[in-house]
Amino acid sequence: MSGQERPPTVIVGVDGTSAAQAALAWAIEAAVERDERLRIVHGLGMSAVMGALAGSGTERHQAGEQAREGGHALLAAAAEEARRVHPDLNVSTLLAMEDAPAVLLDEAGHRDMIVVGSRGLGAVRAIMLGSVGLRTSAHAPCPVIVVPEVSERRRGGRIVVGVDGSASSRRALRFALDHALVTDAAVVVVNSWEVPLPQDPESLAADTHSLHEEMFDRQSEEVVAGVLAEVIDDRTEGLDISAVRIQADPVESLLEAGEGADMIVVGSRGRGGVSGLVMGSTSQGVLRRATVPVAVLPPRAEETD
Repeated sequence: MSGQERPPTVIVGVDGTSAAQAALAWAIEAAVERDERLRIVHGLGMSAVMGALAGSGTERHQAGEQAREGGHALLAAAAEEARRVHPDLNVSTLLAMEDAPAVLLDEAGHRDMIVVGSRGLGAVRAIMLGSVGLRTSAHAPCPVIVVPEVSERRRGGRIVVGVDGSASSRRALRFALDHALVTDAAVVVVNSWEVPLPQDPESLAADTHSLHEEMFDRQSEEVVAGVLAEVIDDRTEGLDISAVRIQADPVESLLEAGEGADMIVVGSRGRGGVSGLVMGSTSQGVLRRATVPVAVLPPRAEETD
């Protein structure tokens, strides 16, 4: 059933690793909090498996059957875990022949959420740079939540979101506010900047540098105020929202503010996809080093079906 034909769903990929187990635990709680369905998927990547195998057709068939049996067992165990934790949760599973990234992206609709586990950036590379390639990742239609391998589930704490006035950061803020509504969390809006220095820093007079700092500080204040005014609505105006404005590297400021938080939320401009995520952007910097779940809002995350 496609994302266009069913209610909003939390879609999580499992593969038997501890990182995927952490993602499953996070996805189970998210589905309960959001009163949504849970879809557990496993992609066999059979074309790659078969291509790597030598031997007769019989041996290849046996290897395929073993892979399918293992996949079914993996999904059954994951579904059992979800129902054990929350017996009333609507759980479905899918075993597909394609690679995991393709399955996750094909299953998802604009109202859904994709959840993956990560050892550092491993799972993100699997979705963004794996066998399905950058072209597929450019079409991610919904938020992608990357859960660290060791992640303590938190509720009612802080959701940290980076904003810079761009459309991508407005998407990120909307998601952060909506998630805060269902998790009773406070929202911390972070905007940072770095004052560019001339080629000869020694020639920069102290008063001129101070003026530059004041100018960027005023711009930061305007950016935060403008984004909040545009995004906050009747549903979210009662949330506990604060702002951090700081002269610092954007990645460092988000990681510092997000230490011990429920989640860090970042947007991705993605120049025609999510190339901003995979080509060294702030999003990638946060994903590489964050010890808490990170939500990435792809460019198409606010389109409607």
